[in-house]
Amino acid sequence: MASLYRLIRPALRGLPPEAVHELTLQALEFGASRFLGSSAAQDPDPPILARRLWGLDFPNPLGLAAGYDKDGRVPDAMRHLGFGFVEVGTVTPRPQPGNPKPRVFRLEQDRAIVNRLGFNSGGLDAVVGHLSRRCHWGIVGVNLGKNRDTGDAVADYAEGIRRAARVADYLVVNVSSPNTPGLRDLQQRAVLASLLSRLMNVREETGCRVPLLVKIAPDLTPEEREDIAQVALETGIDGLIVSNTTVHRPSGLASRHAHEAGGLSGRPLFAPSTALLAEMHRLTQGRLPLIGVGGIASAADAYAKIRAGASLVQLYTALVFAGPDLVSRIKRGLASLLKSNGFGSIAEAVGTGQEVEPVRPRSAAE
Repeated sequence: MASLYRLIRPALRGLPPEAVHELTLQALEFGASRFLGSSAAQDPDPPILARRLWGLDFPNPLGLAAGYDKDGRVPDAMRHLGFGFVEVGTVTPRPQPGNPKPRVFRLEQDRAIVNRLGFNSGGLDAVVGHLSRRCHWGIVGVNLGKNRDTGDAVADYAEGIRRAARVADYLVVNVSSPNTPGLRDLQQRAVLASLLSRLMNVREETGCRVPLLVKIAPDLTPEEREDIAQVALETGIDGLIVSNTTVHRPSGLASRHAHEAGGLSGRPLFAPSTALLAEMHRLTQGRLPLIGVGGIASAADAYAKIRAGASLVQLYTALVFAGPDLVSRIKRGLASLLKSNGFGSIAEAVGTGQEVEPVRPRSAAE
């Protein structure tokens, strides 16, 4: 049976992006996940897609990136669509409205989105409250940010860790959104080293050994990439998410909103984010688990991220254009690609981008 999303998609396209976003969240809160996705979403994942990291068992490597469920309202509903894990947030300690509207723009011709949301968030009270009330089913991460008007970034992230550690399976320190003034400055070597060292101590103080990751920007110089890799290894953080949205605008964008201010996500981000992923895998010598995100819209895209060095992958923007059926299609195609290239697991394929020539079977569903 065709998913409900395919039937209602034309009507949704006529509404502002943020209105559509809120409507889908409300629908999921009322149990619409069983109608929005395909019947295949409830099928058991192929064993070849299973991945164990940080003591957590991921049934498949495909996660929902932060940005969709900012307040932790529907993580279990999104898991029902077939995701192997869900990341909620970005959440700030105190509620904040974000930047003035309009602040989200669909680039239909480019299969991309520009957003300048600015960490609009219901705050930690909302996220911790929602996650505390859920039955603990499936892996959920919490992406942490700082309030726009905070005078002490460390204090904001520390509060996020203290309060979210008991309800999250992993935590992410987001220092890479382009929509909060000064945030990306936290990626500078000395600043980042100090920040992460202090936050690692805060995590220890909580008594929860929840994995702590850092999400980085795609717009880094070679020197900044080397610095971040070195700091990551020296501080002992548990992983990197590569990458956030980009402020760059590649040539050839056709949509009228292409040059709106904000971060660009979707198809144009795939190549630069994947190149950065491969570079960070090389610079960290394969010693640090990486989550690859940016422009994934097919099984081949997910496979390319894994071969570039990703242990797990995430998507969000492609769902806006392809709908929730995409999750099942990517998983089927990814399992087929792994088998066709002689891999017995996701772990075997990580970082092999320069070692094998991928075979794309004609029957692989993307």
